[in-house]
Amino acid sequence: MATGADADRIVDEARRRTVSRRELARAEGFEQLSPEVGELDEAAVSDALATDPDATLALLARMTGATDTRLRALAERLAARLFLDLARQHEVDGRGIGRIVSAPYRPDEGDIDIDRSIEELVSAGAERRAVMPGELVIRSWGRPSTAICLLVDRSGSMHGRPLATSALAAAVVAARTPDAYAVLSFARDVVAARAMWETRPTDEVIDRVLSLRGHGTTDVALALRAAGAQLATASAARRVTVLLSDCRATEHGDVVGAARSLDELVVLAPDGDSAEAAALAESAGGRWTTVSGPSDVVAALSSVLNR
Repeated sequence: MATGADADRIVDEARRRTVSRRELARAEGFEQLSPEVGELDEAAVSDALATDPDATLALLARMTGATDTRLRALAERLAARLFLDLARQHEVDGRGIGRIVSAPYRPDEGDIDIDRSIEELVSAGAERRAVMPGELVIRSWGRPSTAICLLVDRSGSMHGRPLATSALAAAVVAARTPDAYAVLSFARDVVAARAMWETRPTDEVIDRVLSLRGHGTTDVALALRAAGAQLATASAARRVTVLLSDCRATEHGDVVGAARSLDELVVLAPDGDSAEAAALAESAGGRWTTVSGPSDVVAALSSVLNR
């Protein structure tokens, strides 16, 4: 799996596969969003989103590869902000299965654990002094931590709607588990936009996903094994692999075996092309759903992650 400098090189090479203004102008509404070279009208983007969110997000994603460097920079900045805003609009329940845990004292976060705090309470009473909060223990409702590895299939078409869908999925994962997530893209090989152990600004991770261009064969088994390796480094109690793909492997490998080796698998498949994704999820004891475009991603991820 490519990480670090190799991943940066691959992303940089992908970014060189740019799209001209003439090509962008073929998309309906482009001239309204970018009336002149080097311009991006954010108010027009907002209006277009209200009318046709999928087409607008797809066009914005394409603009991040524009040969017009000024337009590209503006599109990258707006896309990162917009995708994160969309990811946070839908409340995601990250609690999982909670349990009562003991923890150091924090005001208003639980009840005093008398048994474990008795020594300090008795000592303070005998010495006629104030109780030292640092010596107290509380009992509170704990949430199990979660780590997520997102796998983005880049073997097919990676422009427009598929690209925007992938970037928004990355934004949702980053918003849900900001300290414990990985985003990997795969075709014949696997490249990390963010490895589990890396620290990258979320807007940079989204931009790296937006730089992807589709090509190559599809090694689903390799991608699933890479996700398992990423999640093995996490200390979280819950470890989830999110596979964004039609799951149609064109490279040999034990896809079902790799899927069954994971703690938890959820699959997001293209609407109308989900048969193999459904079969893989069901054979591995996972969950699956479909997305028809980027505007579906937040609710779809919420539905499959909130078990």
